[in-house]
Amino acid sequence: MFKKLSPAQITGNKGEDLALHFLQSQGLLLITRQYRVLMGEIDLIMKDKQMLVFIEVRYRKNADFGQPFESITMSKRKKLVRTASYFLKCHPNLADYSCRFDVVSILESQATPKITWIPNAFGVE
Repeated sequence: MFKKLSPAQITGNKGEDLALHFLQSQGLLLITRQYRVLMGEIDLIMKDKQMLVFIEVRYRKNADFGQPFESITMSKRKKLVRTASYFLKCHPNLADYSCRFDVVSILESQATPKITWIPNAFGVE
């Protein structure tokens, strides 16, 4: 039996789909999406040449409460780093890749969504 998705999950999936298609058009290759473990979730994990990229997608319908990327807290960054570290431990074949954390910010207040890609948005603090 299928689990019904919440409105937030539907919106999140829409944002991830837009981000995925955009990044693929930029030459990145998908490794996995919605990587979930007890400590957190990474929306997209992709390869950019010889770089492993952990991607947080933020989607909003308007900028009334700021740009989507502004909602990423220090706590969220730490969770992303811990989750990425766990991913690498579980996939030793990828351990030799350099890594970075990107953010894709999607604002859908216009007819065409505005996608902002921020490569290397933050490091391991």
